Amino acid sequence: MREVKIGAKYRHFKGMEVEVLMIAKDSEDLKELVIYKHDNEIWVRPLEEFLSEVDNNKYPDVKQRYRFEELGGVLDEK
Repeated sequence: MREVKIGAKYRHFKGMEVEVLMIAKDSEDLKELVIYKHDNEIWVRPLEEFLSEVDNNKYPDVKQRYRFEELGGVLDEK
């Protein structure tokens, strides 16, 4: 099973690179959320969605298998 690595950088299937900051839990339903940084803004997405495969019916030209794929290393601060 795939897992998210804290501090690792990932590429979104649309091309942007992000850095995973931490995994959090939603206080209402305890679902895990990925907290990540992109362009000096903080974003959150459900872990299940972060790890999901690209919907090739909706995005037939995308070659990347997963919504986010690990690039390795840590993003440089801009």
